[in-house]
Amino acid sequence: MSARESGLKDTGIRISEATVSDFFALLKPRVMALAVFTAFVGLMVAPGAINPVIAVIAIGAIAVGAGAAGALNMWYDADIDALMSRTSKRPVPSGRVMPGEALGFGLVLSVLSVMTLGVLVGWLAASLLAFTIFFYVVIYTMWLKRSTPQNIVIGGAAGALPPVIGWAAATGAVGAESLILFLIIFLWTPPHFWALALFKIGDYAAAGIPMMPNVAGQASTRKQIFAYSLILAPIGVLPWAFGFASGLYGLASAALGAGFIWHAWKLLIDKRWLEGWEMKRAKALFAYSIFYLFAIFAVLLADTIAMRIVMSAGN
Repeated sequence: MSARESGLKDTGIRISEATVSDFFALLKPRVMALAVFTAFVGLMVAPGAINPVIAVIAIGAIAVGAGAAGALNMWYDADIDALMSRTSKRPVPSGRVMPGEALGFGLVLSVLSVMTLGVLVGWLAASLLAFTIFFYVVIYTMWLKRSTPQNIVIGGAAGALPPVIGWAAATGAVGAESLILFLIIFLWTPPHFWALALFKIGDYAAAGIPMMPNVAGQASTRKQIFAYSLILAPIGVLPWAFGFASGLYGLASAALGAGFIWHAWKLLIDKRWLEGWEMKRAKALFAYSIFYLFAIFAVLLADTIAMRIVMSAGN
């Protein structure tokens, strides 16, 4: 019997014992921070000026929407979260938050974030936010995650949309530049999560989740990680190639991409498979992948600000 069936359902009316920190944990703050940051970069890189108040509202709504998706994910995944060491202490499987509370919390925040973004900023951005929440919760969490080893490949589209939402909030449109930012995150997602799956292979096996290492094997997964790194590295340089970033960004992104390829290559050729249940090369790549994504967007943001200062000074 699954954890959901054996006791993760509300059985009656009770006073919630959850704390503020428990509900904050439901938002998946680390994932939310990444979504907020990439959305902010998308908004800042977009052409034209945006009212600072509108910008704050847009980023706040995107943050709440990302958190809502996380809460709904935790509600639905409580049964498998209870079986994995990495997730067993989350608020729902640990019993600190009841499933009904997580569901209601996520639904309320979803509606609030989408309506706020639509009414106060723009309905295109709001529609993209609504689609992102739907895709992450229904398409990825409820369907892909438990049914195919390509779960993270297809499902990665949800995590790649925040910069497009930020761009749409600033311009009322979806530009080719924002789709390049989408593509960077989309191609980054599989090697990032497959590196995690390599050193958490036991967890995913226990939960019955068909992650790539569990289905195709570790050797195949390492080859696919390396293949994705070869594609990701040049894609990361595209903002310079398309003219909305300077040569300095081009050099920095190329160096960051080379670092990604290097870590993926070391993982590919390392013959020291498992030490206990830890794979040092996979952990190193996982850590570098987080650094890579934050760094490449941070460099793009700094580059954009610097170019605007130079242009203002020239005028």
